[in-house]
Amino acid sequence: MQTRFTPEQLADPDIKAVNDILRACVHCGFCTATCPTYVLLGDELDSPRGRIYQIKDMLEQSRPAPAGVVRHLDRCLSCLSCMTTCPSGVHYMHLVDIGRAYVEETHRRPLAERGLRALLALVLPRPLLFRIALAGSFFARPFRRFLPRRIAAMMALAPDRLSPPSPIGRPQVISVSGARRGRVALMTGCAQQVLSPAINEATARLLTRHRIEVVVPRGQGCCGALVHHMGRTAAAHAQMSRNIAAWTREIERGGLDAIIVNASGCGTQIKDYGFMLRNDRELAADAQKVARLTRDVTEYIAEIGLGEPRRPGAFPVAYHSACSMQHGQKITDVPKDLLRQAGFEVRDIAEGHLCCGSAGTYNIMQPELATRLRDRKIRNIEATGAPVVATGNIGCMMQLAAGMETPVVHTVELLDWATGGPLPAALQGRDLGPVAALSANTIAAR
Repeated sequence: MQTRFTPEQLADPDIKAVNDILRACVHCGFCTATCPTYVLLGDELDSPRGRIYQIKDMLEQSRPAPAGVVRHLDRCLSCLSCMTTCPSGVHYMHLVDIGRAYVEETHRRPLAERGLRALLALVLPRPLLFRIALAGSFFARPFRRFLPRRIAAMMALAPDRLSPPSPIGRPQVISVSGARRGRVALMTGCAQQVLSPAINEATARLLTRHRIEVVVPRGQGCCGALVHHMGRTAAAHAQMSRNIAAWTREIERGGLDAIIVNASGCGTQIKDYGFMLRNDRELAADAQKVARLTRDVTEYIAEIGLGEPRRPGAFPVAYHSACSMQHGQKITDVPKDLLRQAGFEVRDIAEGHLCCGSAGTYNIMQPELATRLRDRKIRNIEATGAPVVATGNIGCMMQLAAGMETPVVHTVELLDWATGGPLPAALQGRDLGPVAALSANTIAAR
C-alpha cells in the first residue's frame, strides 16, 4: 500500500510504525472472511481492510477523527483474527491501537459515552472498587430494564454471587516442599481476582505441585490492556510501568524463570510491553525483558511437563480458544494437548476462529454485536455435546456463562483437578458422566 506521510510526520515514532505497517498491506482482502464484524454486517468499512484505509486517511491528513471513522474503529473487537489470516504479516494490532490513541486525542465523544468509558477505566483495573461496584449491582438488578442499554449490558455480565477475596491476591511467596524446580511470578490480574479468584488459586496449586515456587509480587496491578484499548496511552503506560518495576524487583531479588499469566488478554498485552514502551529510554530494556519472560500458564506447564493425572479418566470438554490466545499469542494446540494428557476428551468448536464477543469491554460498549457473536458461539459449543467448556480467558468465561447453562471453567482449573486439586466449583453437583463420577469416587476413597 502506498503512503503519503510527510518527513515531519514520519519523525513521530508512532507514525513511522504506522507507515511500515501500511506498506505491508497488499489489499488482498483475505482478512474480511475471518473478521467477526464483517461476517455479521457485511460492510467493508467494518472489516480490517476498510479500517486500515480509514486509519491511513485520517493520519495522513492529520485531521481530527471523524465520527464515522470512530464508529467503525469502536466496532473492531481487536480479536486479531485478521493477523492470523493475513499472508503479508500486516501488524493490525499495533495499527488499530495507534489509531485509537489518535481518536482519544482528537475526537470528543458524547457526554454519556465519555462518562461510561471513564467509569470503566476507573473501576475495572482496581479490584476494591470493582468489588464494591459488583456488590451494588446486585441491588440494582430488579431495575435493569429501565437502565441505559450499556449499563444494563454491564450488569447482565455480573456473576450471581461474589466470591470473597482470595489469600492468593496478597503479596507473598508460596514455597514448595522438596527441591525447588523453578521460581515464577504470578500475575493475579485485576477484574479476574474479583470475578473468579479460584483461577489464581488453581494456578498456584498446579505450579507448586510441580515444585515451582510462586511469588505474588508487591506492587503489581492491572496489565494496562483495558485503558490501552480505549486509547488512553498515558494511563496504560503508568500501569505497565508499575508492573515492570514490581517484576524487576523480583528478578533482582531472587531471579524469575517466568512471569505467569492466566488471562490470555493480559498475556497478549504484557508480551507486547517491549513495543509499547520502545521509546521510553528508562523502561525500554526492562519492558523487553518482562515481555520475554511472560508465559501463559499452559505454555509454562507444557515446558516443564505435566505430571501424571491422578484421575483414571475424565469427561468431554469443548475447548474455546480465546482470540487473545490463538491470534494474539499464537498459542493454539498447547492447551488442548495438556487437557488430553490430563485425560480429557477435547472437542473442537466450529468457527473456532471467530470471537465470542467479549473483547475486554466490547460486550459493554457494543452489546448488540457482542450478543450476536456470543449466541453464534454458543450454538457452535452446544453442537459439540460436551458437558463442560474450557477456556483460558476470564472475559470469555463471563461472556459465555451469561448466555448458556453449560458450565464454563478455566483450563488451569481442569488441569489442577486432574492432577490432585479440587473439582472446580462450577462443576460441583453437575452430571458429567460415569467416568467423572468414577474419578471422584476414586479420589474420595484414597
